[in-house]
Amino acid sequence: MAKPIAVVTGASRGIGRATALRLAGDFDIVAVARSEDELAALAAEIHRAGGTCHPVRLDITDPDAVTAELTGVDAQVLVNNAGVGTLKPFMELTRAEWTRMVDVNFNALYDVTRAILPAMLARKSGHIVVTGSISGRSAFPGGTCYAATKHAAIAFTECLMLEVRDAGVKVSVVNPGSVATHFSERSDASWMLSAEDVAEAIARVIDTPPTVLIHSVEVRTLTVPKKK
Repeated sequence: MAKPIAVVTGASRGIGRATALRLAGDFDIVAVARSEDELAALAAEIHRAGGTCHPVRLDITDPDAVTAELTGVDAQVLVNNAGVGTLKPFMELTRAEWTRMVDVNFNALYDVTRAILPAMLARKSGHIVVTGSISGRSAFPGGTCYAATKHAAIAFTECLMLEVRDAGVKVSVVNPGSVATHFSERSDASWMLSAEDVAEAIARVIDTPPTVLIHSVEVRTLTVPKKK
């Protein structure tokens, strides 16, 4: 029998890539990202391990493209993972940087979820997971836009959960702390979570009995950065 489908956005690198690899044993992966070469490398790695991966080169900030590519995909799982962050003081933040974060981190949640959710509702089963951040509840200098988008994503996730759980669809948010990926510009990443740590948390949230929902998870490292 064919495996159920898991759609993962931002799948070409970081947490998205690690999540696609982690889920590939149990799901046929639809990997969504903008980088064709990185998607091809991911698909090749999954295929070598005996899994299936369908790369979809897509800019999730383009609503028409999202509708064309993802509407009708009968996915059991959707991992809304794609995200960008420009962390700098508000007065140094350009409008283009602001708009990019809002479009990728928040607005795209509407378009991607709106394309995938109808099939879940019709089937009366499915699981939507959003990769959030602990910055969604913790303010910090330089995070005026990024933290705001994560606050919004957490609120979106909780409201959607309340709307669709009676239809058998689960909605969860996984909020990691600092993760050692391309997203982090810090020179010392040795103390941070790995992308695989977060992917494991996502997999465990998905792997629950049909009547059990883990709605919100916060993932932190036990280590802390050394004081200089």
